[in-house]
Amino acid sequence: MTDPLSSPLPPSGDSNPPIASTDPLHDQPLAVVERDGVRYTLLGTAHVSQQSVDAVTALLAGDEPRFDAVAVELCEGRFQALSNPQDLQQLDLLRIIREEKIPMVAANLALSGYQRRLAEQLGVEPGAEQKAAIAGADALGIPVWRIDREVGLTLSRCYASVSWWRKFGIIGGLVGSLFDDEEIEQDEIEKLKQGDMLESSFGDFARSSPALFQALIGERDRFMAARLRDESARPGQPLPREVLVVIGAGHLAGTRDALENGKADPAQTVAELSTAPPKGQWGRIFGWLLIATILGLIAVGFWKGSEIGTELLLNWVGITALGGALGCIAAGGHPLSILAAAAASPVTPLSPALASGTISALVEAWVRRPTVADFSALRDDLYSLKGWWKNHVLRVFLNFFLTSLGTALAVYLAGWRMIQALG
Repeated sequence: MTDPLSSPLPPSGDSNPPIASTDPLHDQPLAVVERDGVRYTLLGTAHVSQQSVDAVTALLAGDEPRFDAVAVELCEGRFQALSNPQDLQQLDLLRIIREEKIPMVAANLALSGYQRRLAEQLGVEPGAEQKAAIAGADALGIPVWRIDREVGLTLSRCYASVSWWRKFGIIGGLVGSLFDDEEIEQDEIEKLKQGDMLESSFGDFARSSPALFQALIGERDRFMAARLRDESARPGQPLPREVLVVIGAGHLAGTRDALENGKADPAQTVAELSTAPPKGQWGRIFGWLLIATILGLIAVGFWKGSEIGTELLLNWVGITALGGALGCIAAGGHPLSILAAAAASPVTPLSPALASGTISALVEAWVRRPTVADFSALRDDLYSLKGWWKNHVLRVFLNFFLTSLGTALAVYLAGWRMIQALG
């Protein structure tokens, strides 16, 4: 990772004295970029530092706004979560399931769990400097630009950028950060002060994989620089002269470089980096090969005789139905959800666009509708294993994952049993 450039904030007039060591801006990572008639002051912050909060507050202090806009390292979703913590109570669970966004929302919940642990240990809420920037801009009556990429999209592109075995590491890292109640090591906190919250959550994977680092950090540097240029040139608004940009210190050097030297049209860059990663070719091939293999084995069985074909078909239906049902039972699913999992599991592996966990989770959310109390307790229940089985919202997530896992394991067992039966 490139070390961020530290530079004093350029004075707005000759009469200003140099920054004193007691000044909250002393030794803070700052860079100034002038591009297309706009002067961008980039402040590199630590997401877990009171000094960063003080630096933001100092830059926005006064009755007269020095800046025409404030840009923050937030996407719209994280901006709303930071500004309105009660938004968790507005989750449309059925819509999340239907739109197959459970993995994305679960990753967001896991990330928020890691952030909460940091807040409890350090006494500073992660993202407090972003809150200070929003509050300062509101007090001055200037707009707040949300310039970061949607976190779910970033996670999707990260997931697609690594090999299949590293994907398990990413998932394991997120799950581990959620339930690990040990105190976060000091060296990990120091990495956070110069790095990125998402990067820290993935630990060594981000630092050892250039592709993952590019999706996690490099792409977002380019994205944020493009968003700054795009917002500045938005039609129908006067060209801003001064913009304060509050970003993590680990993004300072990359964003500054992309802002200074980026040649591509900013809208085109934003569009390019906002696309969901295409499904891997090998994944699609494997899915169709699996379907062809299962159907082929059953066809061969019937070719050899109706008894053999019927046995293979019953093996497939019985084993996959049992696998999906056991996964749902492990999640504490309602009897109707268990029946739905058992009915869907023999069919959904033959349809790559549908998952047994999706069907079972939909039934669970419909039968056991989460109450206001479930949503109110979501932030607390999120951080304990018991809470995931007790809270109706979280149990829907468990239902999706464990039913899908049970079905996936059963598919391989059923296939092996079918091959043995033909042998």
